[in-house]
Amino acid sequence: MTRKQLIEQIKLKRSFLCVGLDTDIEKIPSCLLDLEDPIFEFNKRIIEATADLCVAYKPNIAFYESRGAQGWRSLQRTCEIIPKSCLNIADAKRGDIGNTADMYAKTFFSKEVSGLEFDAVTVAPYMGEDSISPFLEYPGKWSVVLALTSNKGSLDFQFLADLSGKRLFEHVIEKVNALGSSEQVMYVVGATRGEYFKDIRRIAPDHFLLVPGIGAQGGSLQEVCAFGMNKECGLLVNANRSIIYASNGSDFAERAREEAQKLQIEMEQELQKIGILI
Repeated sequence: MTRKQLIEQIKLKRSFLCVGLDTDIEKIPSCLLDLEDPIFEFNKRIIEATADLCVAYKPNIAFYESRGAQGWRSLQRTCEIIPKSCLNIADAKRGDIGNTADMYAKTFFSKEVSGLEFDAVTVAPYMGEDSISPFLEYPGKWSVVLALTSNKGSLDFQFLADLSGKRLFEHVIEKVNALGSSEQVMYVVGATRGEYFKDIRRIAPDHFLLVPGIGAQGGSLQEVCAFGMNKECGLLVNANRSIIYASNGSDFAERAREEAQKLQIEMEQELQKIGILI
């Protein structure tokens, strides 16, 4: 999916919602557990219930690879049913160099090699340019680079400053800007770091930002939009637990839709504020 196509979907659906598929076998409704592939069935019903309300899905790879071969099969089947109108993001946070990075890129971008074909993958930049560049070699694919996360441990490294006062996350964004354009690169910025969106937009005014932390993690959609939205929206706001685990009963898909729709309505209001909707 190109940048232009993504923006078109945001306008069409009046939404910039990304639904995280962090599907945990221990949390899905018990009514699914006797099925041959309960993880896939759960995802299928969530997708069917929310596809018209969101512009992206983000399977968290750890929840699938932890289940071995069956988990990878569930992931593959899930990828096959995500609508082409939705960006399909592998939340893998891969970060290695040389041949290893090449293989990670093939894993998520080359259907001929792995059976998987995502539109985007999250990438950890700690090892520098050669941990990112292999992902940028795939035309039409996105590298979603970790920039400023919302976890407690982000304070350990991401805010370290040099003698001029420039913080590590700012160095990361500046370096990656030089490697790939806003047609190839997005940045992960946690919703609970709302006050820093202004600093990030100063460095990356045009890039899309993938924003986790809304909903169960306590991030404010209004604050994220106030500081992080640009003239083309420029945001993909992710929610997972608040949507996919809205109910642990047989009505889980209906409840997921209700929660997604609440966010979509709020997002429509934010898009109207910047005049992006007709």
